Amino acid sequence: MTSTSAPPATRLSPATIRGYALGSVGTGGFSTLPGLVLAYYLTDTLGVAAAVATFVVFAPKALDVVLNPAIGALSDSWARRTGSRQLFLRVGAALLPVFFALTFAVPDGVDATIGAVWVGLAFVASAMAFSLFQVPYIAMPAELTDDYHERARLMAWRVAVLGVAILLFGAGGPQLRELGGGGRWGYLVMGVVAGAVLGLGMFAASRIAPRRPPSEVTAGGEASFAASLRVVRSSRPFRMLVTASALQAFATGTMLASAQYAATYVLGNEDSVSFLFAALVGPAVAVMPLWSRLVRSWGKRRAYLLASSLFLAAGVALLGLLAGTGGWVYGVVAVAGVGYAGMQMLGMSMLPDVISDHERREGGAVRAGAFSGVWTAVETIGLALGPALVLAILAITGFVSSTDDAEVAQSQTAIDGIVVAISAAPAILTALSIVALYRYRLEAETAHAQNGSH
Repeated sequence: MTSTSAPPATRLSPATIRGYALGSVGTGGFSTLPGLVLAYYLTDTLGVAAAVATFVVFAPKALDVVLNPAIGALSDSWARRTGSRQLFLRVGAALLPVFFALTFAVPDGVDATIGAVWVGLAFVASAMAFSLFQVPYIAMPAELTDDYHERARLMAWRVAVLGVAILLFGAGGPQLRELGGGGRWGYLVMGVVAGAVLGLGMFAASRIAPRRPPSEVTAGGEASFAASLRVVRSSRPFRMLVTASALQAFATGTMLASAQYAATYVLGNEDSVSFLFAALVGPAVAVMPLWSRLVRSWGKRRAYLLASSLFLAAGVALLGLLAGTGGWVYGVVAVAGVGYAGMQMLGMSMLPDVISDHERREGGAVRAGAFSGVWTAVETIGLALGPALVLAILAITGFVSSTDDAEVAQSQTAIDGIVVAISAAPAILTALSIVALYRYRLEAETAHAQNGSH
């Protein structure tokens, strides 16, 4: 790659590491909290039938399949003309808090049908605002450094903050709901406070967006939706990596969406969802330095396979909930957390390697936005499929929806369906992702894994 398309391989400054990591407050929070509570909000507060809630949760996210690659192409074009993607980042950071709060602001007295439409429209607007930030945010590492290990270091800090964000929103979101009095008012309080925190994290990341004179940015490549999609066909390593990422997003989205149902109907305590999240995220943050060391000794691909295998094993072990509950559940979830942290860090640190490899082969053309647009579209649809799959399993197994004034006893079949959703479904999806990872090959990965640390 020419020097005009990437900075020299220098050590990233603490301010850059810190600023980029803070963006995970926004990406982690928006990916976690709706996946955890939105389906539950629809079925158990607004009284929306599980089948209808499936459509409401999934359909808005499906728009990202078209929207994100288009935003990626536009951000590439903007970066060539202005030297920075910062405008996209800041517009997304400003709009998301507003639409996120509106998603959980369905007024009292509104029936289930109108409530479902309200949530669907507000969630579409939220997803659009989030995409304006997320696509250029994911493109930034390839432009911040071209060093294999610095990218791993950048992602280690990002995922550490991501873990804190997941804990903050996963455990704190339901607590905010209860502090707000539960029911519709509780969700509104949660939406307003959580939305503000999302926006602050996203704005912090926008401040460290690379800035270069337009003349220093290599022109080249068509900035269009079709050109973004051609990225998938032109890079086999990208296809394998994005397939693994999508399947793992599907798996984690399924586990997240089923956690609240498992806490309420399997563990018998709605509030235990906060403890499940603490068990998932606490170990994940603590072991991040171990994943960084494994990258230096094993390389990213081998470490990624280990992380995925741990998450798979935990999913299989959670099938034990069919026999009974106990403290062992939190230990198994902690193992899943260790694997999840590695999966997040390693996949995201391999993406800029793939981008650099492609840009080098294409003569230095600016294509990071095209890659990140397709990546985030596929990842978003994977996360959205998680709640949709959970709701489909609930519908098939006879789960009965309710409003916040009525409690419904569930059949044993419905409870078993919840167990399958939190265990077998994520395990199968993760196993498929491992197959894709085995087919991933990149020259830079092999070279750096052999050379070890610089």
